[in-house]
Amino acid sequence: MDDVGQQAPWPQRAVVFGASGAIGGALCRQLVEGGATVMAGSRSGTAIGGATGFRFDLMDEGSIASIAAELKEVPPDCVIVATGSLTLPEGTGPEKSLKQLSPDAMAQAFALNTIGPAMIAKHFLPIMPRDRRSVFAALSARVGSISDNRLGGWHSYRASKTALNMLIRNFAIEMRRTHEHAIIVGMHPGTVNSNLSKPFQANLPAGQLTDPDDAACNLLAVIGKLEPHNSGNVFDWQGREIPA
Repeated sequence: MDDVGQQAPWPQRAVVFGASGAIGGALCRQLVEGGATVMAGSRSGTAIGGATGFRFDLMDEGSIASIAAELKEVPPDCVIVATGSLTLPEGTGPEKSLKQLSPDAMAQAFALNTIGPAMIAKHFLPIMPRDRRSVFAALSARVGSISDNRLGGWHSYRASKTALNMLIRNFAIEMRRTHEHAIIVGMHPGTVNSNLSKPFQANLPAGQLTDPDDAACNLLAVIGKLEPHNSGNVFDWQGREIPA
């Protein structure tokens, strides 16, 4: 972290999208415990762990634009997008074969995992501070890495996370022109004990499943050490860069 980021405790103000999820809720609690003023976004708008709740719908750009406009005068220096879906809301799981591909399911996966986070970036990156360190982090996944793909399958989920990773790189390049201290990254939290992973936990090796509070602690520790030259990349919970 550079000297600019050390002038005051960081983060001072944080926004967490997807605060009703296991990781999002844990992030809210830990950020509050660390002294940050936290806004917790969910469809219900429930206050979580000492954070102030607000309503948003990932599929409603207007709801995202509205909260960004409210926070513009006193912007956050940390925005974390903890949304995403592996199993679609109606119960459709990730495809194991190309024979299972459905245009509707693919479109829904991209809407949840790529387009929604992109709309948050669209409205929040421009308002983030220009004179000091700021971080925009979106939960991604190792399976979005093309070069690391050895198993195939999970077509829509993999592709939607790969697309998210490309957008993260694009946003980082664009933001360097106006926000030299900004850090825009993807974060892989590992396999976390959450609703997203529950259908796939049965065959996990012992010790591979992470508690949400531990996952949040790991992610915040990595985020706290990132520097502007790390912007545009994807990191795992141990701080290791994941190849594209």
